[in-house]
Amino acid sequence: MDMQSIQQFLSTTASDLAIMVLAAIAFWVVGRWLIGRVVSVMQAAMNRNHIDPTLTKYLGSILVIALNIALVLGILGYFGIQTTSFAALLAGAGVAVGAAWSGMLGNFAAGAFMLVLRPFKVGDFVQLGGVTGTVHELGLFATTLVTPDNVLALVGNGKIFSETVLNYSARPVRRVERTAQLAGSVDPLDAIARLAAAVAKIPNVVAEPAPEVSVLDINLVGPVLAVRPYCHTDHYWQVFFDTNATILRTAREAGWPAPTPTQVVRTAPLV
Repeated sequence: MDMQSIQQFLSTTASDLAIMVLAAIAFWVVGRWLIGRVVSVMQAAMNRNHIDPTLTKYLGSILVIALNIALVLGILGYFGIQTTSFAALLAGAGVAVGAAWSGMLGNFAAGAFMLVLRPFKVGDFVQLGGVTGTVHELGLFATTLVTPDNVLALVGNGKIFSETVLNYSARPVRRVERTAQLAGSVDPLDAIARLAAAVAKIPNVVAEPAPEVSVLDINLVGPVLAVRPYCHTDHYWQVFFDTNATILRTAREAGWPAPTPTQVVRTAPLV
């Protein structure tokens, strides 16, 4: 074979290969766009039917992965690669990766179980794996929370499923826990009546169950009252801070003395 034939072969092969590469890139770009459109249409249809947003996002993530794998196999088939052999290779690699990333697979399985059991949903205020915040998204491997100080936190689904889940939004109301330290000279019964009436007037405090004010403890300073109004989770912090302000205002209006420790000093006579 002379040099001219070799150059002609290389130029023909290079041009064919360039066309195939450009076609593969075009297939990838168009395929990714179509996948995005399909997922958007599916999620829009589920939202119109008022399906749980948690389920919508979870199924959307699964569909994106499945369609991307199908797209890659289609492009490989266009290049003439036997997809059956590739599928077998992918399955073998999946076993090896699964053994190495058993924790990730555990997170995936836990996410599927949580989707079935539904201990919480998007928008709930929860405590998961020691992190407290509002559920932003339930992903394939981790759940995303937005903490009260506006920090995005990711908690592995396996950690969530293996620990206690606290869902503060599951019940219609939530109790706010505050205390009021009284001086020893203050009548606790009068203080209970005043605080109960004042706390009941705080905005967003529900009438049923009624606010609870009772003697929680007694120390050297005086009685300690438990002040416990109920409110919806969305108003928790507003009621929390308003309850503190109400305790201070009630004490000032009633003229209660400041709760300060008292000490009795006895001097023994010298012998």
